[in-house]
Amino acid sequence: MTNSVTRLIIPAAFALALAACTAEEEETTYEPAVEDLSGGELQMADPDAEGVEVDLPETEMTNVPPEEMSEDGAAEE
Repeated sequence: MTNSVTRLIIPAAFALALAACTAEEEETTYEPAVEDLSGGELQMADPDAEGVEVDLPETEMTNVPPEEMSEDGAAEE
């Protein structure tokens, strides 16, 4: 009797597992907490998502000497 019950349970368990794997995932949608008055489309992002690792340069930043600045404030090359 145990053998016949096992023959029924194993295929049923396999069918349930297969159905769970093939079920479509529900797409997450985000609603903005603001109203877009420009008529465009707001871009939403998951605030809990992990970003991409970025290597930042370790170069020290220095100011441009005043004699190399143009009238509009941009550095001349």
